[in-house]
This record gives sequence, structure tokens and C-alpha cells, in this order.
Amino acid sequence: MNSIYIHIPFCKSVCYYCDFHFTVSFKHKDSLVKALITELHYRKEYLNDGTIESIYFGGGTPSVLMPQELELLLNKIYSGYKVSSNAEITIEVNPNDITVNYLQSLLKIGFNRVSIGIQSFFDDDLLWMNRRHNAKEAENSVKLCQDNGFSNLNIDLLYGLPNKSESHLVENLKIFNSLQIPHLSAYHLTIENKTVFGYRKRKGTLSETEEDKSLEEYNILTKELKKSGYVHYEISNFCKDSFFSKHNLNYWNKGKYIGIGPSAHSYDGKSRRWNVSVNTKYINSIEKNEKYYEEELLTENEHFNDYLLTGLRTMWGIDTSIIKETFGEKFLTHLEKELLPFINSDSLVVNNKKIILTEKGMFISDRIISSLFVV
Repeated sequence: MNSIYIHIPFCKSVCYYCDFHFTVSFKHKDSLVKALITELHYRKEYLNDGTIESIYFGGGTPSVLMPQELELLLNKIYSGYKVSSNAEITIEVNPNDITVNYLQSLLKIGFNRVSIGIQSFFDDDLLWMNRRHNAKEAENSVKLCQDNGFSNLNIDLLYGLPNKSESHLVENLKIFNSLQIPHLSAYHLTIENKTVFGYRKRKGTLSETEEDKSLEEYNILTKELKKSGYVHYEISNFCKDSFFSKHNLNYWNKGKYIGIGPSAHSYDGKSRRWNVSVNTKYINSIEKNEKYYEEELLTENEHFNDYLLTGLRTMWGIDTSIIKETFGEKFLTHLEKELLPFINSDSLVVNNKKIILTEKGMFISDRIISSLFVV
């Protein structure tokens, strides 16, 4: 499977938790769109004419682009790449960018999946995060999408918020369930250093949620969603049957992908490359046909670690026969030795050559997976 990711690095305001690459200045937007189109032209040989199964517009806030700009980018992809007739084409949107006309335009130019950055259905949470929508707009955005042709729909929610009770998460999930949304990406709030929340943490005015409370919320999240018929197919992702995200599955299955735009990453099965994270430098380098990225050839150890990192995030886990066949006996022996403490603590299970994290293990997945790496 092959995918294309396009990074749109513009936002109308700063969310206090976000450390993705973005700017609130739209000064270079036109030049940036032209540079994205040019990079798509430069990169068309990267996947060796592989069929594109998913296209994902992320950010930033892709819904700040006009439909005409999005259409230019999609047309460039269709003219330069082999795109599957049933490709999943997703755009991330902010709730208060959604109108009937905008949605109709998205459908017309080829989008078939929308991911809404809701984060919470409560006004006090949204104000605290400095989101630019309110709770009413959050619910209305979902209904607008559903009423205007988008059945393949995801929303993002944050949990693990400081000074919020577990019942607050339950209420958020009740609203989510009432809206009959087929896919949920639920992320625990992490306070990153280069954010407003990071600044507040350093000043001592904000603390991260304690681990015991975070675990309790994670248990509530998984239990309530399972009860409602959602499949917990990746650490942070839940869906109804047949609504798995193709794009995300491609990452976790070590598929190949092209990242277009400043800060975007690419993987061709042998190496990784990542674009410069400065908009003007990206634009100027593209215009002058100068190098705008860095890259590295992956070692055998890094390929093995990547297989663990991606595979163990999912409900399908990793396969010991693949490890033996692809990496050899030495890697399998290392893994079997390092697994024992986590098997004994019920954090993972081994079943019919598959190694899979339990719900308990998923909560501490970073800790487990890093312990299994070959260094």
C-alpha cells in the first residue's frame, strides 16, 4: 500500500497544547500552495509507480484552504500518480470552518472522509485549550457532515485533562456515542515543551495528570467504546466495522508514503526523509530546485525497531515468523528474552506466533516497546 500526506501549516489561532509545525501568518499561503504542487511533481518517482490507496491532508488546519486550492493539489496528484479508484481521501477540518457549501465542494473535488478536530464537547475545555470553536459548533459540525454526504467520519478527542473528573470523560463519550460517529481518535493530553501549556508547566501553574488517574480514564475509554461496538484497533484509534482508517493502517503496516510540505516525513521501505520545518526555507528551496530535506538510510536494527514500534501499536501485533524470516534468529532470540517481564505482568500475550499488547500494555506501550528495541 502507498499513501500521500500533505501538510498544510496554517492555523487561525494557537491551540495551547499543539506542537505540530504551523503558523498563524497567512502571508506566504499562495507561495506555499505553489510549492506543494511543485514538490508533488518532483516526488512522483519516489514510490516507483505504486498505486496510491490513501491521500491525507493534515496540519495545521487544511480547512483554511479554499476548495479551489485543494482541487489544484488533488488534480496534481491524479495527473502525476496512479491513484486507486477507491482511494481514501481525508481532510482534517476545524468545526467552525464547516459549512454546507464547503462540504459540497469537498465532495465535488473528491474527498470522501473528514476528520474533525473537536477535542471536547464542553465549552470550558475548549476555552482552556484556546480552540476557536465552541461546544455547539462541535456537535453541529458532525451533523452537517453527516447530512451532506460524509458517512466516513472521524473526530479527535483529548482525555487526561488536569483537574477534570473521570465523569467528565464519560459525558464526552456519551455525546460522541449519541452522534453515531464511526471513528474516534482519542489522545491523552501530553504537555509538550514548546507550547503554551509547556510554558505554564515550567512556571508551575500547570501539572500533568497523575498516572493513576490517566490509567483510570484510559480504562473508561476502552471499556465504554467496546460496549458501544467500537473496535480498539490501535492504541489511540477506535472504529465501527469497515471504518478502519486506510491511511493510518498504512503507517502501522510499514507501507510506503510520501510526505509533502514543510516538516512532512516520507518512507520508501529503505530510507526515511523529512522536509525542512521552516515555511520560507521550504518555499525558497522548492522554487530554486535546491535540497529542502534530510534523509537517512535505515540500518537493520532500525528496521527491526520500526517493525516493533508500528506493529505493537495495533490489535494485530507482530508476528514471530516474520521476525525470524525477515531479521533472523538473533533478533527473535533477543525479543523472546526481553518479552518475559511483560508477559509475566500481563502487559502482552503471545498467541499462535503473534505478540499482542493487552489493554494494560497499550497504556504503557512506549515503555514496553522501547524496552524491546535492539540498540
